[in-house]
Amino acid sequence: MKYLSTIVLFGLFLLSHPTSAQTNFLITNPLAEEILRGEFDPADYLPVDPITAPQVIVTGIEQSVSADSLKAYLEVMASFRTRHTSSDTTSTTEGMGAARRWAFDKFESFSDRLIVSYFQFEQLTCGMLSHRNIFAVLPGTGEHSEEIVLIEGHFDSRCGDNCDTECQAEGMEDNGSGSALVMELARVMSQYTFDRTLMFMLTTGEEQGLLGADAVATLMAEDDLPLLAVYNNDVIGGIICGETASPPGCPGLNDIDSTNVRIYSAGNLNSRNKMLARFVKLEYEEMIAPVAEQVNVINIMSPEDRTGRGGDHIPFRRKGFPAIRFTSANEHGNVDTGNPDYHDRQHTSEDILGVDTDGDEILDSFFVDFRYLARNAIINGNAAAMTALGPEPAEDFDLNPIDGGFEVVIDDPNDYGIYRVGVRQFTTLDFDTIFTLNQAVDTIRGLTPDLIYVASVATVDENGVESLFIGERFSDFQSNLVEISRAQEKVRLLQNRPNPFDEATYFGVYVEEIPSYRKASILVRDLQGRVLSELPIQLNLGLNEVLYNFENHAYQPGVYTYTLILDGYPLVTKRMMYAY
Repeated sequence: MKYLSTIVLFGLFLLSHPTSAQTNFLITNPLAEEILRGEFDPADYLPVDPITAPQVIVTGIEQSVSADSLKAYLEVMASFRTRHTSSDTTSTTEGMGAARRWAFDKFESFSDRLIVSYFQFEQLTCGMLSHRNIFAVLPGTGEHSEEIVLIEGHFDSRCGDNCDTECQAEGMEDNGSGSALVMELARVMSQYTFDRTLMFMLTTGEEQGLLGADAVATLMAEDDLPLLAVYNNDVIGGIICGETASPPGCPGLNDIDSTNVRIYSAGNLNSRNKMLARFVKLEYEEMIAPVAEQVNVINIMSPEDRTGRGGDHIPFRRKGFPAIRFTSANEHGNVDTGNPDYHDRQHTSEDILGVDTDGDEILDSFFVDFRYLARNAIINGNAAAMTALGPEPAEDFDLNPIDGGFEVVIDDPNDYGIYRVGVRQFTTLDFDTIFTLNQAVDTIRGLTPDLIYVASVATVDENGVESLFIGERFSDFQSNLVEISRAQEKVRLLQNRPNPFDEATYFGVYVEEIPSYRKASILVRDLQGRVLSELPIQLNLGLNEVLYNFENHAYQPGVYTYTLILDGYPLVTKRMMYAY
């Protein structure tokens, strides 16, 4: 009886603690492990007629990604009823076991050049100990074959109860859409040959704490594997806004957005994650957008993820790997399923592919937009292809101030001879301008002296492909930065009043000591980072205020930000609520 009591207590502990520490990592296919560790001969994987020309590959990706294929993958995923992390693994038709075996076989069917494996790990989760990610590697065949570019999305689904393994959870937007994208890119990109190794991965345990991604990130970090970039896709195919959506949210119930896509990433200055996001946007705007029939707009977001939410890019970022997340502009729910007024689809049995509106038992109205999802797949595929094909980055660079700009001095041991310098104002997330230089020491002119600029550098090879950007560097405003550091202690941005507000609001700045500055202003943005207005403000001792009239603008109700800018440098940012 003593031992039985112990077992019962342990069982109760497991029910109240859905996860425990990860152990026993295992890559089930030894060949896949050799490739990930760079312990292979690239010549063994060189096809008879390799297709390596960047423009041919980009054109092929743009033309070959199929909305019909994406739909077909999702229809099969829906048939498994649930892909809960700890759902049935023995059934041939339902649950995570059947789903992952199907995904494994599908990867293998795409190409014999794809080496497919499970990544197994042990972590007690909702009563189940052993779990498996599914991944396929396309071995690199060039001099950087040991370097890895990862495209991934989480395969698991769930309802409101985190450990309800029986609930129907088809998880079509979250995250069948991202899983289908990964699979389609494995199919398309396996037809081409890349310098670096591509890894296509479907993770499990995301909904219980990013478990599958954390296991892989931990192994890669512990074994010092050269992972160059992580492209995570999560909730990437829906275009309909729900009643709720995690901030920054979307305009409101049933709003449709089939053109915008968000990239979330951590950090700002010198953040390799934000530099990766800018690289993705640049490659898309220069290589895909000019020839695409319909263009998606990439929005680089300020935070790492939506407020209170997270994704599989985060464990990789925590381990020091550059990682970003692609997400639809519109999201159907903030997953507050415990709220009796929650009527949205995400994390419920209603996250389905679509509905039958005419009673013929065939879905004819869909919640996932397959063409939108295809365009997002192309954005991913293009960026991953350029990452896998591009040259080595420069070692370092310096900026030396000159009149109206700066001299760029690039340390490039490979002497590529062509370089791209991305320049942005410190207050913006996107590149303002891209300069192309034809030598490692060159000058950039035409910049506004009163602004602080930040620059980063990429090398360019003989095929015109950029490396990932390195940096970032200030355009030598060190004296300004010392003064700004003092100003952060002596100048306070106050909460706007009133807040919330319906017509106009006052921004207040309290000054204890007047800083040395040329220009001060209040910058108003939406949560997508778009600048809505800039209001000049004079800083005198004591309270300084400026009135902002929202009534003159057609803005949607919601949360906005305002930032005190001093000589182009953002001192502090606060949020406010427009409740018109």
